[in-house]
Amino acid sequence: MNLHTGFTTKVSSYTIIFCCAAVLLLSACQSDYYKMDDFDKVEKIDAHVHLNAENDAWINLAKKDNFKLLSINVDYADFNPIEEQYKFAVEHLKKDPNTFAFASTFHMKGWDDSDWVQRVISHLDSTFAEGAVAVKVWKNIGMEFRDKDSNLVMIDNPRFDPIFKHIKESGIVLIGHLGEPKDFWLPVDKMINNDMKEYVKHHPQYHMYLHPEMPSYEKQMEARDAMLDRNPGIPFMGAHLASLEWSLDELGKFFDKYPNAVVDLGARMGYMQYHSAMNREKTRDFCIKYQDRLLYATDNVQGNADDTTAFKTAADARWLSD
Repeated sequence: MNLHTGFTTKVSSYTIIFCCAAVLLLSACQSDYYKMDDFDKVEKIDAHVHLNAENDAWINLAKKDNFKLLSINVDYADFNPIEEQYKFAVEHLKKDPNTFAFASTFHMKGWDDSDWVQRVISHLDSTFAEGAVAVKVWKNIGMEFRDKDSNLVMIDNPRFDPIFKHIKESGIVLIGHLGEPKDFWLPVDKMINNDMKEYVKHHPQYHMYLHPEMPSYEKQMEARDAMLDRNPGIPFMGAHLASLEWSLDELGKFFDKYPNAVVDLGARMGYMQYHSAMNREKTRDFCIKYQDRLLYATDNVQGNADDTTAFKTAADARWLSD
């Protein structure tokens, strides 16, 4: 399938996600190796962004740099409400279907209502009709949201199964940001990644080392795998290296166990650099072996109030740096 196909026709989003990885196999220059001069000649996809703005500054930058964007709606209090994120996404898709695609999401609000599952399915169907190619579930499931009896809701709760079954039958990808880096269960001075140290400083509620009453890192990964085991074959994109950023061996086991799974590198490039510094050949061999399962991504965010010139400069620099 042509790299562009997923952005211009209504096809399975499973194909679209794997097309994101196909960029690794393209040859856009005469040399055996890319040079910086080839940057805007190579077709590329940033498979995890959050375009939460109505202006087209980022779209224009993506066109200039020869990028396509997968913008992901998420149930996150620091972002615009889901409804606004969705509105922006639908408008960008209508204007630039060759450059932009989006993933929808759903509210956990109303979880205890008897008709919650059907409401979610109806909502998702309406987003699929508007062009959504994936559905995102976020770390509030497993790390934040509680039912009416104050029980933490984990991603392997059977109540999700009809929703995930419907997503699979609709040919849509499930994107999961489930758990967090293993660093979050460590004291700050033991963390691998400086960006994560900075994150927990500003978001202590997610620094699980400070919250021993919460599920362990291992419990989060077990819940994700239990969900995938109960929904065999569902196309799954593990956001942020599927929270297995700490170990290439564990990530390889995940790939081998779930052949329909891919992962994105959003906000986790530093961990790949760490692995390369520790063992360059092992990291290189891993990236070659699983080259169609590793999707380039930044997790960059543009809000409606952001200065467009400053944002474009920063986003361009990030892409060039990576």
